Amino acid sequence: MTDIGFFLSEFHFIRPVWLLLLPVIAAIWVLIRYRARKAGVPDAGLAPHLRDALTLRTNDRKRLLPVDWVAAIISLALIGAAGPAWTRIPDPFVAQTAPMVVILKVTPSMTANDVVPTRLERAKQKTEDLLKLRAGARTALVAYAGTAHLVVPMTNDPTVIKPYLEGLDPEIMPKKGADAVTAFETATAVLKNEETSGAVLFVLDEIGSQDVDTLNAADDPDVAIGALEMLSEGVTGSELANLDFVRVRVSPDDADLRTLDRALNADYRRALNQSGTQPWDDRGWILAWPAALLALLWFRRGWTMRWLIIIVTVSAFGAPESAKADVADWFFTADQRGRLAYQNKDYKAAADLFSDPMWKARALYRDGQYEAAAEAYERIETPEAAFARGLAHIRNRAYRDGVRAFEETLELDPDYPGAAENLKTAKEIVDYVETTREQSDTGEDRGIGADEVVFDNEENQGAETAIGEEGDSSGLLTAQQWMNLVDTRTSDFLRQRFAIEAAEQ
Repeated sequence: MTDIGFFLSEFHFIRPVWLLLLPVIAAIWVLIRYRARKAGVPDAGLAPHLRDALTLRTNDRKRLLPVDWVAAIISLALIGAAGPAWTRIPDPFVAQTAPMVVILKVTPSMTANDVVPTRLERAKQKTEDLLKLRAGARTALVAYAGTAHLVVPMTNDPTVIKPYLEGLDPEIMPKKGADAVTAFETATAVLKNEETSGAVLFVLDEIGSQDVDTLNAADDPDVAIGALEMLSEGVTGSELANLDFVRVRVSPDDADLRTLDRALNADYRRALNQSGTQPWDDRGWILAWPAALLALLWFRRGWTMRWLIIIVTVSAFGAPESAKADVADWFFTADQRGRLAYQNKDYKAAADLFSDPMWKARALYRDGQYEAAAEAYERIETPEAAFARGLAHIRNRAYRDGVRAFEETLELDPDYPGAAENLKTAKEIVDYVETTREQSDTGEDRGIGADEVVFDNEENQGAETAIGEEGDSSGLLTAQQWMNLVDTRTSDFLRQRFAIEAAEQ
């Protein structure tokens, strides 16, 4: 579904009762305009030729009158008051983009250099750019050649995907070929575990005719499918033109990714509208701009100025004393500018701008400042704030504080959605950390101790042992020796993992 299709399917008015005044305005407009047309120069005492000379544009039936502009301004104001809306206000704790599985083709054909530096390397760069564009959204990565493999399961942390993405190379794939259908089945299996509908994005150069027929026959309303063609201009991909789903050819900028993201997210945004609990986002303010521009015509000769004087007077007395020289401050409050920054995903700027404590805390949370977000939520005594504070503590690995926050949520509202489940999970994490700590004392005979870093261990379970330092003669491995034992080549790890999975298949 395109953006236009999504808009048409979701557009409605929050307060439609205001629209009932439109026929009244139309009737008054017709009446005044009719009278204005009838009014003219008196016939008595004037010769016909003098009357025609003194009358201006009497035959111009298309001439606009002041009442036309006034009717347009009032109509725009009424439509804005009716509250046009087609999306809900974003929930800061729910990703605003669909969960997506990126399917990357890793075959020798992807090493062609018609797309600089190569098709595969450019595909990796585009995938990284897509992760940045979908900040905070859940994304998984599947690679395929003759076999298909889930490289990284669903995660909202792009830094997890990046090293595995860099390690993908045709040489590590266990079987030659290009089985796009199996890759698609792997991706849809991942999406079935998600709570909402999702999307699948192929990043490839060409596809076989048999795979095209199978993919076109896959009719799942919960899965949107798209393809990013890694082909230069003038190069045609085998059977790619026969795909029924959204296809975009790679571009030097991010226009291709934005087009795909909008198209693949339309169904997900519609699902959020239908199942979401957030209030609708009132877009009536958009109509204030054309109404204000039309109001400027009051300066024309013959137009009344009394309404304009009243508006200017009210605006002057209603202006805040702390107004700044910034032009944006003339039209928007700090919270409104914070909201604009929030919608543009500039969460750091939004956190600085918001004066509303709840929205400030939400912006801090989305910016990854979990400790600051928890402190901000602590100043708000509502179940929603307590629940959000618990999530912030968990993100910050302060698990016991998270337990306390979820317990407070249930005290304020025993039926708060998700509080009981999150409390149970947080307690399990605390038990696991403490149990691991207790079992970390492995004894002297094995010669290996536990790391000094332990998160959230208030019970002080387990012994305090550490990896040996340089020059330690006790027989422990030094920290440098431990690092030397770690194989940091992701491609070697993926080669072995893919081989094992191929053998099992």
